[in-house]
Amino acid sequence: MVRYLIITVFSVFLFSSVANAGSDGEIELTKSQPEEIKDCFEPLNRATFSFNQGLDKAIVKPIAKGYRKLPDPVQKGTSNALKNLSNLITIPNNVLQGDIKLAFINTARLAVNTTVGLLGTIDVANKIGFPKYEKEDYGQTLGVWGFGPGCYLVLPVLGPSTLRDTTGSFANVLGGDPWYNVSLHGNNEFLSEELFLATKALSGIDFRANNIDSFDNLEKNSLDFYASVRSLYIQDRENKISNNQRGNIEVIYKDEEDWEEIESK
Repeated sequence: MVRYLIITVFSVFLFSSVANAGSDGEIELTKSQPEEIKDCFEPLNRATFSFNQGLDKAIVKPIAKGYRKLPDPVQKGTSNALKNLSNLITIPNNVLQGDIKLAFINTARLAVNTTVGLLGTIDVANKIGFPKYEKEDYGQTLGVWGFGPGCYLVLPVLGPSTLRDTTGSFANVLGGDPWYNVSLHGNNEFLSEELFLATKALSGIDFRANNIDSFDNLEKNSLDFYASVRSLYIQDRENKISNNQRGNIEVIYKDEEDWEEIESK
């Protein structure tokens, strides 16, 4: 029981909150601020944030730096394969949000990339003109259904979240993640809980490696790094829930009071 509890906690959360900050695995910031950030547990959140920062500097960041030294084709192939796996969560959430057409598109994307794209290491769907891929998750679905984010949370090891996003993440435990179910309950010799956990951990490392410079710049130029990360997370979640109706925005962070927006072509 304890073993499965540990697996569940890590499989649901391990780097997932941070890794959601940017649909392409990179940080995107916007000038518009959230209407309200309910930081109900700020003293505890700040203490947890400091703990996570220490853990990041001691363990996660050094591993991410090592990952960045791998050949570019290896990094790109890994990122593509992890993105391909994320379709297993995106597709049911497309359905739950009522976007059946997009669910079919992403199902076709998954089939093409898994077969022709060699288990997703090559993004064939992108090369042949599929629409840009946007990740979806159960926290976003709850937002689309009208549930507010609730209080902001900083989870130990796992990073920024909200009550809504934390609740949504538990949908994986209830059967919402096919990769989770097959790996833990498939009773086959190829997929196991260890492999499932490895893919989740690798997703976090991949995201961290892609954003080392972004986080370093954000920390260097922030008067309050905790508040900047909180704002970044809330903005990103709001943007995803609204399906990015403003269009793609590339944003360059300058300082705490200055955000420069550039429309992506």
